[in-house]
Parts: sequence; structure tokens; C-alpha cells
Amino acid sequence: MATRSFRPSRRRGRRPVDVDALVREANEAARARRQGYRERSLALHGWICARCAREFDRASLHLLTVHHKDGNHENNPSDGSNWENLCVDCHEAEHSRGILGDYLTDRDR
Repeated sequence: MATRSFRPSRRRGRRPVDVDALVREANEAARARRQGYRERSLALHGWICARCAREFDRASLHLLTVHHKDGNHENNPSDGSNWENLCVDCHEAEHSRGILGDYLTDRDR
């Protein structure tokens, strides 16, 4: 009976995958996607938090985030119907509320 080797086979004609390049490309695409919908949301909904009504200026605008109402970051309709601008505190509270609710109802287990 012949002994079988468990070493990976070397397939001819295949080039090694540059994982670092793939990660860089994915990060750049995600950054461009985020920047695109953030700018549209700020233009559509203004520089104000939809929950606490805090107003922002250019110096503090980085504290205003875009929340996806349905939780799907790929769902970015051009009319902005899936977005709401939330300050970082309200955005954190929104996501914490869901986590707490899941914990209290045992849905996280």
C-alpha cells in the first residue's frame, strides 16, 4: 500500500494571491462607499442629529455619523430613505439598545 502525502499540491499555472493587495482594495472600496453615502446623507438631511437635534458645524462635523435604519450598510438608496444622521452618542445608544434587547430576550444565545 502506498503512503499518501498530505502536503499541499503545487498547481501549475496559478499565481500566488497577494492578500495584502486584496485587503487594501477592499478597504479602499469600503472607504469610498462610506464617503459617498455620508456626503449624500449630510446634504439631504442636514448637519443635525435626528434624535437629539444637536446642530453641527464644520469643526464638529466628524461627530455626526450616518445610521442605516435597516442595519444593512450596502443598502444605500439615493433618496436617503435608509439613512439618518446621528451624533456619535445617539448612534452608540441606538446600537447598544439592540444589543441590550437581544441580551434581555435571550436572542443572543
